[in-house]
Amino acid sequence: MSGHVATRPAQPWRGPLLFAAMIALLLVEGLTGSWNSALGILNMGLISAVMALGLNMQWGYAGLFNTGVVGMVAIGGLAPVLIAMPPVGAAWAGGGARMALALACAVAVVALAILVARRMARGWARTLAVIAVLVGGFFLYRALFDPAVAAIESVNPAAEGYLGGIGLPVLLAWPVGGLLAAGASWIVARTALGLRSDYLAIATLGIGEIITSVLKNEDWLARGVKNVTGIPRPVPYEVALQQDPAFVARADGWGLTPVLASTLWVQLCWAGLFLAVLVVLVVLMERALHSPWGRMMRAIRDNETAAEAMGKDVRRRHLQIFVLGGAVIGLAGAMMITLDGQMTPGSYNPLRFTFIVWVMVILGGSGSNWGAVLGGVLTWYLWVKVEPWGNWLMAWIAAPLPEGALKAHLAGSAANMRLLTMGLILLVVLRLSPRGLLPEK
Repeated sequence: MSGHVATRPAQPWRGPLLFAAMIALLLVEGLTGSWNSALGILNMGLISAVMALGLNMQWGYAGLFNTGVVGMVAIGGLAPVLIAMPPVGAAWAGGGARMALALACAVAVVALAILVARRMARGWARTLAVIAVLVGGFFLYRALFDPAVAAIESVNPAAEGYLGGIGLPVLLAWPVGGLLAAGASWIVARTALGLRSDYLAIATLGIGEIITSVLKNEDWLARGVKNVTGIPRPVPYEVALQQDPAFVARADGWGLTPVLASTLWVQLCWAGLFLAVLVVLVVLMERALHSPWGRMMRAIRDNETAAEAMGKDVRRRHLQIFVLGGAVIGLAGAMMITLDGQMTPGSYNPLRFTFIVWVMVILGGSGSNWGAVLGGVLTWYLWVKVEPWGNWLMAWIAAPLPEGALKAHLAGSAANMRLLTMGLILLVVLRLSPRGLLPEK
């Protein structure tokens, strides 16, 4: 008698229904709240979906437990500063050349240490030679680096105090952000991918924190916690639209005030840009996932030993997918900074840019591109809406209570509803639908 394998029935309408429900939530937000709020949620939801796609490549495709997402987001966010901001001439004249020489020295020292390690035979002599190169190179680097930093940061520190960028169109910063994050991911992968999954998580978490700490403390690069503001954007400014007679006439024809019409138009322009990027990424990722390369990655994820026995270079493929995923996350980081119009390194924290992105992937369905998109938009919607819902809930619970410490404590607890809700959603999804809302087929 032939055996029977139980299979889960196909649910072809599940995805369209869930996306329709998500659209309905945004429409309700626009009708009951404001369309500006609904479009704002949509725009950050689309960026969050791109972040989730990048992490889904690393975890869903290859099973790589990356807890350093915040570092890749931060590296990508640096790109609009370096590309779109104008150069600070006085800073370049004061310390630009010495800074370039210091960075070139650092690269040369690392290259020399690698060359010595490869050319010399194993033993104490090689170890001592590498240590000597690194220590001597470090002191040479600091001798060049410290005066350059002092000269750069002394130039109008209240408003500048950094090198600035190169003044190119800001849209060029998006792929550059992906390339910067890809380079950082390659370094991380070369360092940490040989570790077991739990040690890989610890290593990537630490490296992510190192990256954000560098951005917070190196003022010469992006002003540190002083923040870079006024980053150019690829969509019109609201004030410019309000001063355009043709746009004002169109706004009157739409029955809207110029202020409201300009705000909505700018939000729609952002949504069009972000949606175009997201569609291109999803199409490319779907084609990759269902190609022989995608099947090979999933085979490696499911059984590395069997894949190695079939002649697959597991370490090389892990390196490849880690870099690709990091590039997508960096692209999202550049998009977010462009939307914000400012670089604020102090806002990068693992809760917002690692834990929440993991919730997006798990909620949508690991290994599913469409699941990552749905999880990104839905999780961001909940992240924004839970706080006002929490205020309403706590006010309702505390209403019958007398004035006192308990009532004040309940009122002050509304801000924690975000964390409670995210954890609760994660538990419910893992219990009722362990593979996510749109699981991998």
